[in-house]
Amino acid sequence: MTSGHQMDFQRARNATQRKARESAILDAAAELLAEMSVSDISLRELSRRVGLSKTNVVRYFETREAVFFELLNRAFGEWLDELPAELPPASPAGPASPASVVDEWARSVGRRSLLCELWSSLGIELERNISAESVRSFKLVHQERQLRLAELVRERIPALTASAAQELVAFSIVLTAGLWPFANPSPSVVEACKDPALAHSRVDFTDRLSRALLVTVTGLLSVSPSHSDDQEGLTKPDS
Repeated sequence: MTSGHQMDFQRARNATQRKARESAILDAAAELLAEMSVSDISLRELSRRVGLSKTNVVRYFETREAVFFELLNRAFGEWLDELPAELPPASPAGPASPASVVDEWARSVGRRSLLCELWSSLGIELERNISAESVRSFKLVHQERQLRLAELVRERIPALTASAAQELVAFSIVLTAGLWPFANPSPSVVEACKDPALAHSRVDFTDRLSRALLVTVTGLLSVSPSHSDDQEGLTKPDS
């Protein structure tokens, strides 16, 4: 199979060449995810798509899971770069309503199927075949991105403490990971749910996530701050 990402993959001699090869591998993985689920993508299939042997791929990423870890953090970062323009503005004239913030948040993430697919695979698959050091590196970057998201949300819902905003972000990832597979079922499930008696089981991802986030943020705004809120520290554990 040919691909626009296939290239002459001699061993990278400098950081720029290595970065280009890593980017090509990630682009190939993203292409495959548009065609099949994470569980269906083998290292062999990924190597074939990018035009490399498996041995060459593992020069850059130790396992296929490491590829998807890196792809997740890349997709997360790209989303955060675009998200401020998609959320209600942080206006000095007055904060946006929490409902409007979480609704646009849910719509925005729902448009990014790659990010949702990878989050839904994170705990059940991607953390299974990878070294502790690679997981640590991934989680440190992922945590930094969560903190960026928490700050974006807090700028628009200033009544949230730093700790509560981080907790909301952590919940949002769990909610996204849980809802995405149910909102994108197999063809047999889609066919079965055409039965009017099963209409209630159909999951609209954006609507359900927006509702869940609103319930969560309402709860966080009503509960007493935790001790860590007194310090306003950005040290919540990664979800």
